Amino acid sequence: MKQNDLGRLLGDFRLLAILFVFFRLMMLISYEPFLLETGERGIGIGGDRQYHYALATLTDDDLYPFRDWWSEFPPLWYLTTTGIYHLMGEAATYNNWSLALGILLTLSELGVLILMRELGTRLHTPETGMALAWIYALLAAPVIFMWWNFDSLVTFFLLLGILLLLKNQDTRSAIVVAIGALTKFVPFLIFGALIRFYNENITRIVRYSAIALGVFILAYLPLFAINSDFATISLTAQFGKPSYQTIWALLDGNHTTGNFGTIESHLTAEGVQDGVADRNPATIPSVLRLAVAAFIGLFVFLRTRRMDEQGLVAFVGITLTIFYLQSQGWSPQWLTQIIPLMLLVFPTRNGVLVALLLSVLAFLEYPFIFLRSGDGIIDMDSSLYLPWAFLVIARTVVLVGLCVAYYRKLRQQPNSALAIPRKEQA
Repeated sequence: MKQNDLGRLLGDFRLLAILFVFFRLMMLISYEPFLLETGERGIGIGGDRQYHYALATLTDDDLYPFRDWWSEFPPLWYLTTTGIYHLMGEAATYNNWSLALGILLTLSELGVLILMRELGTRLHTPETGMALAWIYALLAAPVIFMWWNFDSLVTFFLLLGILLLLKNQDTRSAIVVAIGALTKFVPFLIFGALIRFYNENITRIVRYSAIALGVFILAYLPLFAINSDFATISLTAQFGKPSYQTIWALLDGNHTTGNFGTIESHLTAEGVQDGVADRNPATIPSVLRLAVAAFIGLFVFLRTRRMDEQGLVAFVGITLTIFYLQSQGWSPQWLTQIIPLMLLVFPTRNGVLVALLLSVLAFLEYPFIFLRSGDGIIDMDSSLYLPWAFLVIARTVVLVGLCVAYYRKLRQQPNSALAIPRKEQA
């Protein structure tokens, strides 16, 4: 094969997108998800899909989310899962329902792939954008987490919101960010970059924030009208959980995952404490952790020099990483947002190697170690405790190192070709 032919083949994004989608769909068909009396089988095993399905099946008893049971997440995900289940009618088996969600999340992952190429091209070069798309397509973590959770939806909305903001399409960006926050709150972290990089245009910041928060609030108004207790839980549950899978959990002696209680516990507001009430309280109060994180964030905010588009993405990246570091808990699927932002800022061999290192640490922790604990709890006298503690500390060190790398990037001189307009009207 001639060099030019190879270049055209690897540079054909449509071909890459086809390979990307077919790979995931063939996995879905070959390792079809289903339930047996002994438990879950197929491609979703080890993830949260069975838990989400059990909540969706409550509609069989005329029990619907935010009216009859609470959710630990904002409304978009469970409205989607129960909506799909309800629309399937008699065909609503775990198999069919999970296949439908697999197709939906494959589309969201295709969106992330497209955005990796678009943002990579915008921030660097067309060749870099195409290379980042290939790298993302070959990473194991995104495809595995796609079957286990729904964070690829969050990543899609976050990256799309960033791209639209860079294109000065503020209204669309704000709406997209709000939709993402109605899935998980993470896309709202873009507000920090908005304030830092457009601080000479207060009107633009206020307008953007008003649209995003307005859409978010409007979506919640009917939920509060239906059941204010359950709507409140969806806003607060994640922040009220005891520590898990972090250095804070090691200090507190909480050696378990962040799962909530039983399906039945979702039927009452008091049930939000089931399964977590017996865990140890925080040694370091959450208010103190948040205050330290805010101080570090303010330091980065004031010291940022790279006022260009690469700097904006790096600022979102460091904001996200600091937020996850101060959080009382850790979920491996958060790599779904960490890895794309890191690769967009550091499209280098080291960036790829750090993505692989974080993936290895995440999968060694869960499922490799936690599934061997039997009940999802690691006793201090267990042979699993020291390896698990090492993985938690190692992951924390890597994330701190990533923050340092982001900070160094933000201290660089900006690229004039990618400069953020200082007084531009939206």
